[in-house]
Amino acid sequence: MLRITLVNTKGGCGKTTIATNLASYYAGKGFCTVLMDHDPQGSSSSWLGLRSGELPLINSIDAARQRAGVTRSWQLHAGLDTEVMVVDTPAGVNGSQMIELLRQTDIILVPVMPSVIDMQATAGFIDNLMRAGKVKSMSKRVGIIANRTKLGTHSYRVLEQFLAGYDLPVVAHLRDSQNYVNAMEAGQGIHELRTKSAARDRDQWSSLLEWLKHNHKDEIPAYRPSITLRPQLNEVVSC
Repeated sequence: MLRITLVNTKGGCGKTTIATNLASYYAGKGFCTVLMDHDPQGSSSSWLGLRSGELPLINSIDAARQRAGVTRSWQLHAGLDTEVMVVDTPAGVNGSQMIELLRQTDIILVPVMPSVIDMQATAGFIDNLMRAGKVKSMSKRVGIIANRTKLGTHSYRVLEQFLAGYDLPVVAHLRDSQNYVNAMEAGQGIHELRTKSAARDRDQWSSLLEWLKHNHKDEIPAYRPSITLRPQLNEVVSC
């Protein structure tokens, strides 16, 4: 199973948008996919609730809310059939929560937006992640995603300079696009949004998807046709 976690203590950087788009991509490729939502706001779970039954199945685990009569370990159980798990995390994750999340993931993706406030917050987070989080000793792969960017702007150049100061790969540059808003409102991912303008956005995912495939090519099986069933919130079913 490939486990991908979106994390940054700064809120509003696009963790949920990237998590939902990754989940829909892998589900569309035929992988048994689970979207785990640790955020009390439940945005990822809400997105799943908007999803049409005609779209590929994405199972959901609402990790932010304890279910009555269910142990925590069972609630977070992904199921034996799960091939890809995408984890959406809240803002303000503390040290102990961070270490626990790291233990349960293979890939860490850190979205950062081109604003001074976001870069300052992310700088402290990355430092804590690499030191207190013990990422290297846990052999975790970390990738940075430059999110909601506008090519050629001053803020874009500042972000590029900021990211160049870290010994971490920038695995994608995603532009600021209304297509992501439209997809979220429809319970879809950018790869499912069949509009002409979305083609450019889909192309920008190529570097991230290739990086994920290269770093964990043995964690996910070969492609198989997906099954289009209605997702069941808080219930992991066989794919």
